Amino acid sequence: QVQLVESGGGLVQAGGSLRLSCAASGRAFSTYAMGWFRQAPGKEREFVAGISWAGGTMGSPDSVKGRFTSSRDNAKKEVYLQMNSLKPEDTAVYYCAAAGPFYSGDYGDANKYKYWGQGTQVTVSS
Repeated sequence: QVQLVESGGGLVQAGGSLRLSCAASGRAFSTYAMGWFRQAPGKEREFVAGISWAGGTMGSPDSVKGRFTSSRDNAKKEVYLQMNSLKPEDTAVYYCAAAGPFYSGDYGDANKYKYWGQGTQVTVSS
């Protein structure tokens, strides 16, 4: 079992920044592929960013590319999502997820992730 606990969400003005954190349990965290997803009301869950067990970042969609950056600290068992230049359309519930040890498949496929955080609300006002 892996437990994921997210924090850092909240209300921010357009153009501002937020840093989301995901704290993980489990001795094998350093081998997990991790992903960030978001879901806005009335929309499907959307892949935002991924990061491999080795720290390599996966391609993000054009909607967030250049503004969002993922990173990880295996010593602290934490994953981060730095969000800059936020826009109202970024408003959504954001989730972190773990795919399993040494995952090498499609990071954008939500069905491949075994463990999920509870989600944290991000609201961007204009």
